[in-house]
Amino acid sequence: MCGIVGYIGPRDVTHFLLEGLHRLEYRGYDSAGVAVSSLGGIEIRKREGRVSRLAALLEEQPVSGLAGIGHTRWATHGVPSDTNSHPHTGGNGEVVLVHNGVIENYDSLRTQLQGLGYVFRTETDTEAIAHLVAHHLGEQIKLGSDINKDTCLKAVTLTLGRLKGTYGLAVLFRELPDLIIAARNGSPLVVGVGKGEYFVASDASPLVGFTDQVVYLDDHELAVITADNMDLQHRETGERAPSVQTLDQVSTDTDLGDFEHYMLKEIYEQPQSIENAMRGRFNEDEATSVFGGLNMTAK
Repeated sequence: MCGIVGYIGPRDVTHFLLEGLHRLEYRGYDSAGVAVSSLGGIEIRKREGRVSRLAALLEEQPVSGLAGIGHTRWATHGVPSDTNSHPHTGGNGEVVLVHNGVIENYDSLRTQLQGLGYVFRTETDTEAIAHLVAHHLGEQIKLGSDINKDTCLKAVTLTLGRLKGTYGLAVLFRELPDLIIAARNGSPLVVGVGKGEYFVASDASPLVGFTDQVVYLDDHELAVITADNMDLQHRETGERAPSVQTLDQVSTDTDLGDFEHYMLKEIYEQPQSIENAMRGRFNEDEATSVFGGLNMTAK
């Protein structure tokens, strides 16, 4: 089960990203990576293996900036490797993103994008999302639009409309280093609200000690985040006011809470865990199940 973290604000970006990734290690993973955006562009660091290997790389090749995203990957499409690790880039590097979930129609998207001249460097389904966002952004630029929050949001929204499957996304844009767009469908995301800063995570555990104010995204929602503001959009119904909740400063995912031991905690969490695991795995139109990542076709 992959993990996502993100941060925008005045703190040391990589410090939060690494701390958050360490806290998400309990979810299981085979590689880890971060991307940090600044006025000079977006820098990516990623490694197969433990978060500690990524931390060592960042010691050797430090990065700093205005915003950043991080990811722990559990391989579905593509073997565990530095190359297949997240974050992934789209176009000529104008878009960088991390993704949890499985995209069922990535083969057809990949073929379409290759036909348009996009070069794929990984085996992942996620790279198709990154190229698709870059494509929709580029189409707007061709029509004379500037790169701003609205055009970036439109590019992501158009992309989501073409995806079949589950996703939790956090997206950076090279030309707007003070922007993160997050989106959810079937893969949980929470936004932490601070003073002049925002946090993004797959669950609340990375946020403990950094903020106790959170907004949980619902399916089909997007968060457009800058250091001093967050707009929440539903893909079908439009903008809605964020519902800010107070987070108990004990991580509900990694701590026992009121349970005597982890086995008991996991037993009582099974209904919600099963519901989360099944999201995006059933195609109601075709009355069939979908097992992404097996790379199997009917013969």
